[in-house]
Amino acid sequence: MVSFHQPNGLRKRPELKKLQDVQAEIYRQLHLLLPDQIAFSDSLVSRVPGSPDLRLEVLERHRYTTFFRLTYEFTQGQLRSYAPDAHIRFYHDARVAEATSFNVSQACTRTAHPAYPPKQLLQQTWRRNRALDRWLEYLLKQGHSVVTMKPAKCSINENRELPEYATIC
Repeated sequence: MVSFHQPNGLRKRPELKKLQDVQAEIYRQLHLLLPDQIAFSDSLVSRVPGSPDLRLEVLERHRYTTFFRLTYEFTQGQLRSYAPDAHIRFYHDARVAEATSFNVSQACTRTAHPAYPPKQLLQQTWRRNRALDRWLEYLLKQGHSVVTMKPAKCSINENRELPEYATIC
């Protein structure tokens, strides 16, 4: 038997309105990071002293939404690793943004289905978006901003034959 009960550390059930408020805050924070060059470049990098490189990769562009990946890039010689690996859907018309995952393998995983308990889905969504909200706040405090985000020389995904955690430009 499958159990969808997951301890989540929440004392009371997250409310949809509060989740929407967090997603609106994520949208606001991302506007402080996303430069105009995002319209012309699919790969951006932000470098600030005392912080790993922050990478942003546009995965999909549509009229009303942009789907991208935001992650730190850790370099050790020719090896590169990425963490946390946030996939974010940015809704231009609704002025909200949401974390869809924090893992490459989960980026396109179906997270909703009529058979899934809605309470657990809301809790998972709440945790992902709250974590993204906190991380974006931290990034902005570190000094990452529109000014530091510049077009990158190479994409994270340029060498597909290598594992995601060992991409070499």
